[in-house]
Amino acid sequence: MKKIFFLLIVIAICSSFQKKKQKPALPSCIKQKIEAYKKMPKHDQPQNVIEYEYKGKKVYYVTMPCCDFFNEVYDCSCKLLGHPDGGFTGRGDGTLPDFNKEKKKEKIIWQAPK
Repeated sequence: MKKIFFLLIVIAICSSFQKKKQKPALPSCIKQKIEAYKKMPKHDQPQNVIEYEYKGKKVYYVTMPCCDFFNEVYDCSCKLLGHPDGGFTGRGDGTLPDFNKEKKKEKIIWQAPK
């Protein structure tokens, strides 16, 4: 009986030191964009939304459904930062020429169903 009591105390102490990892909240405007993407016809839906760290800040990269469309990068308040790639030339609109070199910490937020 003493062993069980001692074991329960040890478990309680150990579990009190463990911190629960909480997911950082996804900005509501990004959630709204994703919900709108889900309602689009499948052939028009972006392929995915990926979170990156870019120049020390979180950004959200939206991959469009086809190569001729510009892919989009938004900040946490859904301000369009630019189009790093895609479009007719595949090189974007020139607003984020260093994006593909500087982006870090890829995290897929949403993918269109196949």
